[in-house]
Amino acid sequence: MYAVIDAGGKQERVSVGERVDVELLRADPGDEVSLVPLLLVDGDDVVAAPDKLASCAVVATVLGETKGPKITGFTYKSKTRQSRRYGHRQRLTTLEIKSMTGPSAKTKHSSSEKS
Repeated sequence: MYAVIDAGGKQERVSVGERVDVELLRADPGDEVSLVPLLLVDGDDVVAAPDKLASCAVVATVLGETKGPKITGFTYKSKTRQSRRYGHRQRLTTLEIKSMTGPSAKTKHSSSEKS
């Protein structure tokens, strides 16, 4: 079973027990966050209808904050001695996916049930 979630304008494919870095969330380490999936796949069953996805949820625990890779940039205008060097490092939140709840109660999975 896996789901596609939307976090910070980016889509991530997640499954139970997986750790994923998403855009910075204002949550403390140890907090549980509930994410609404865009797509939920359980074997041959695919749930993509918005009315059915409203009853689905992906529950994750916040593990902490990290920083993404350093991105450097350089701008230059010829003949004017104008140049600028800049850098950026995105702050990310690390989540561990604990459970996924589908439109029916039988599609609930958690890390304790996983063998």
